[in-house]
Amino acid sequence: MNLEADKVRLIKSLRGNGITDVVVLAALEKVPRERYVPRALIAEAYEDIPLPIGYGQTISQPLVVAYMTGLLELKPHHRVLEIGTGSGYQAAILAQLVRSVYTVERLRPLLAEAERRFSMAGLTNINTRHGDGIAGWPEEAPFDRILTTAGAFGTDPPEALTAQLAAGGILVIPLGIDRREQRIVRVRRTETGFQREELWPVRFVPLLPGVPEEQGPSRPR
Repeated sequence: MNLEADKVRLIKSLRGNGITDVVVLAALEKVPRERYVPRALIAEAYEDIPLPIGYGQTISQPLVVAYMTGLLELKPHHRVLEIGTGSGYQAAILAQLVRSVYTVERLRPLLAEAERRFSMAGLTNINTRHGDGIAGWPEEAPFDRILTTAGAFGTDPPEALTAQLAAGGILVIPLGIDRREQRIVRVRRTETGFQREELWPVRFVPLLPGVPEEQGPSRPR
């Protein structure tokens, strides 16, 4: 197992699939994906595929992570809200690129593991919250950018999230009437309202409301 060689192949593959933003590619190269997957799947860390992380959740395919990160058009001074911390991988990518990341996760065991990873990596610009992602993080709003790493049901993003978007801000969210018909949607807040672009077809785990009761162990190791 040669993870560095695997990483080089992945970055080349991303370039070949249209990811040309050198800043985004540098962030993916810097963050060790193997630290954000279950131990049993480390050998697959740099395959361009999603991987299970337990509790019915996944770490997204690197191509999708790179694409969605690029859609945010990030600047170093930005404050970014992420909905769905998961393993922490996407937040760790964002943390390389912006001033501060605020990430919300409804599954406490996943959040605790992600927080441990952030601490070990010295990522002090990531702020975490256990809560309902659909509600966002209103106390810290407005945000320059919002990224949702789960698919929202319906034709429009949750109103609570668009309300927390700063003027000139961008929201990137998988959206669809069911999981088989999702698309990545980019929403820009303008002085007069919102502009919307429907982009790649995708399949994400669902964006669910509320906070579940405490879960027992079901995380792959």
